[in-house]
This record gives sequence, structure tokens and C-alpha cells, in this order.
Amino acid sequence: MTTDSKLYRKKLSFMGKFALVMIIFLLLIALIAPFFLPYAPDAIDLDNRFSPISTEHFLGTDHLGRDIFTRLIFGARISLFSVGIILVCVMFLGISIGGIAGFFGGKIDKFIMRICDLFLSLPTIVLSLFLVGILGAGLENVMLAIALTHWAWYARIIRSIVLGLKHREFVLLSQVYGASNWQIFKRNMLTPILTQCFVLATMDIGHIMLHIAGLSFLGLGVQPPQAEWGVMLSDSKDYVFSNPELLLYPGLALFIAVALFNMLGDSLRDYFDCDSNIIL
Repeated sequence: MTTDSKLYRKKLSFMGKFALVMIIFLLLIALIAPFFLPYAPDAIDLDNRFSPISTEHFLGTDHLGRDIFTRLIFGARISLFSVGIILVCVMFLGISIGGIAGFFGGKIDKFIMRICDLFLSLPTIVLSLFLVGILGAGLENVMLAIALTHWAWYARIIRSIVLGLKHREFVLLSQVYGASNWQIFKRNMLTPILTQCFVLATMDIGHIMLHIAGLSFLGLGVQPPQAEWGVMLSDSKDYVFSNPELLLYPGLALFIAVALFNMLGDSLRDYFDCDSNIIL
């Protein structure tokens, strides 16, 4: 039985299907709900500080009278939008640099891999803190810092896939027929590379969301009064004993989102069998 026929007979696991449905639901809420919400995320109402759950405020209000549910929804938009841009940049760099290293090999491969080793030798959060310290606080700088700290892992994975493919019979046959390097890469390697990148990116979404929230919590990412889950956690730290629900809601939202993407990533990895033919 061929790999393709095995793939078509496979089915996504129940947990994977559940995670996929919930993620689609989360994305729809993040995209559509802000147009129907009655409050602005930064609308202050000091007369309604710490309001409990009610029909007017689905999850109550915070220390400035801002609607918590509205801020959670807008926080989801910022997190998902930021993660999407970061992953597009990271995958572009990873495919380009890793593809060149694996395809051409030799000194080019060694040089690129030493650079990757340099980036991978430090924890990503430490390197991100260093870069944000140089670039300055703000969401754009955090996105740039995270992209610069994540591309090396993608490049190494892509290089491994190319190394596993470039000596296959169909690639050698394309070379015999005079296909150019770009034609060989596009026709014979790009599909498995994109599949692996898609799975890897899905598993990496949760990590990047935590990364953004952590830097925002420290005051280096999204800046108040913008609504973002890390900012909401930071704003609520002074009320952890008097009003613990202010900490609970953004923390629970972050936990659920990360868990769903991790579940989907694990299921997609098993579905596509992406661990085969990887040479690190």
C-alpha cells in the first residue's frame, strides 16, 4: 500500500476533530463577535468597577469598569492575528534558509547550521527578552523578536526533510531529465515541506501565544489600555485576593486556546505521519 493510499484511509482522531471544531469556533468568535459587542474594550466606567456577572456584563467588569468579556474577545483577536503573522514570517525564513542548506549542502549547509545552533543554544524567552530590550517595548517588536528566535528550528526541520528527499529515485530522475533546482524543489519537495511546516506551526501556536502573553505581562509586549490576555493578567495581579476572577478569566482563556492547538497539532502529526524521514 502506498503512502498516499494510507493517508487517504487515515482519519483524524476524535480529540483532533474536537480541537479543530473548537478552534474554528474560537476563530469565528474572535472575527465576528467584536462587531456585535455593546462595549468598547477600553471603555472606562468607574461607577461600575468590579461589577459581578450580569445580563449587562456577561463576565463582570474589571478595576476600571471595563467589560471583561469584551476585552477577552479583543484579546483573542490580537493574539491570533499576531501568531499568524509570526508563523508566516517564520515559515518563509525556515523554508528558504533550510531548503538552501539541505539542497546545496557543503560549506553553505555547515555555515547555516552553525548559525542555527547559535540561535538554538539559548532559551527563546531569554533571547526574546534581549531583543525586545534592544528594540523597545511594543507588539511589533515582540513579533519581530519571536520570529527571529523561532526561525532556526524550522530551518533545521526543513533541511532534514530536504536531506531525506534529495537522494530519492524521483528526484534523481528529475535531475537526469534536466529539471532545474527550482523545478525539482517545487515539484518534488515543496508538498512534504509544507505539510511538515503546517503541523509544526500548529503545535507551535500555543508556545507563541504564551510567549506573547508572557512578554505583555512583563510590560514589554502589548501596551495598556489595549486588550490582550497578558495585559489583562498583569492588570489583575494587584487584585488576586480581592477579585480573583480578574485573573481567572484571561488565564483560563489562554489555557484553553493553548491546549486546543496542542491537541490539534498532535493529531495532525499522527495523521500525516510527519516523524518519518527526518534527519536532524
